[in-house]
Amino acid sequence: MKINKSTQRKNTGLAPGSPVYMGKKQNKDLNVEIFDYNLNTVVEERAENVKNVFLYENKENITWINVNGLNNVESIKELGTHFELHPLLIEDIVNTHQRPKLEEYENYAFIVLKMLHFDDNNKLKIEHISFVLGEDYLLSFQETEGDVFDTIRERIRTSKGLVRKMKADYLLYALIDVIVDNYFILVDILSEKTETIEDNLFNLVNNDQLVFDIQNSKREVLKIRRAVSPLREVVGKLTKVDKKLVQEKTHLYLSDLHDHTIQVAENVDIYREMIWGLMDMHLTNLSNKMNEVMKVLTIIATIFIPLTFIAGIYGMNFENIPELKHKYAYFILWGVMIFIFFGMLYYFKRKKWL
Repeated sequence: MKINKSTQRKNTGLAPGSPVYMGKKQNKDLNVEIFDYNLNTVVEERAENVKNVFLYENKENITWINVNGLNNVESIKELGTHFELHPLLIEDIVNTHQRPKLEEYENYAFIVLKMLHFDDNNKLKIEHISFVLGEDYLLSFQETEGDVFDTIRERIRTSKGLVRKMKADYLLYALIDVIVDNYFILVDILSEKTETIEDNLFNLVNNDQLVFDIQNSKREVLKIRRAVSPLREVVGKLTKVDKKLVQEKTHLYLSDLHDHTIQVAENVDIYREMIWGLMDMHLTNLSNKMNEVMKVLTIIATIFIPLTFIAGIYGMNFENIPELKHKYAYFILWGVMIFIFFGMLYYFKRKKWL
């Protein structure tokens, strides 16, 4: 079997902790977004160099550093060195195949998630995103620019809500909450797609397109399920993280977030079962159509068996067949054959085989 080189792991054979970007967005420039704030002030900066981050060391402020461009591995390693991040953590940041998880270290916690959305062509897009939570800072790493965090940025700028009044753990909660809220939008789109497929299935729409739609929906649901299902465990474990990182007053918000993740996961499982059911229903419809065709062909063959028998008898080349010399033998034979034809049709109708 020929193996597609693009699917092979790029870090095979390397020492543990050797970061290699595993995604497809290779030509993205590094972009660093910085929010440094407290209850009264906020500083916002955009930079193309991680060294700008090193200027924000005020322990009284909360610093959110959002890094776009995971292909810039050396810059991410430099940032990791500054914050004393474990090499295995850096490896997981740039490994886009990593499943959602939470790992707790001595002075920080590491969270991996998947940010999902449908693009303008209605295709599912999956972006790897990870967070490093410290006492007074939050690092977030994305593959490329463009996310669902604009509402959080606006709340930081305008001091709306609790984000400026709370610590970095609440900011982490708010960002994950936005991601999970966006999952609900995906579930709504899945619902619409499933209902459309179901309607087309009952209306006997183009079979080839229907099979493609069902298979595509199955792949999408499986991808969403792989991203959502582990998130229940991740959010659940957040409340057990060291109190210096996640304060008790944030636990209530995390519990509510945990309920949302369970709800999303259950909905995804429901639509997964529904789509599998639609595939079974489609195969059943195809089987029923084939049975109908075979039934019609069987009835036609059954009708012509006695007619063929009669034609065979009187088609034999014997000289002494008395009926052949009868004046009306030809018309009588036609009458018998027509009677048999309609008689069998009537019989099949009474049996409801037609």
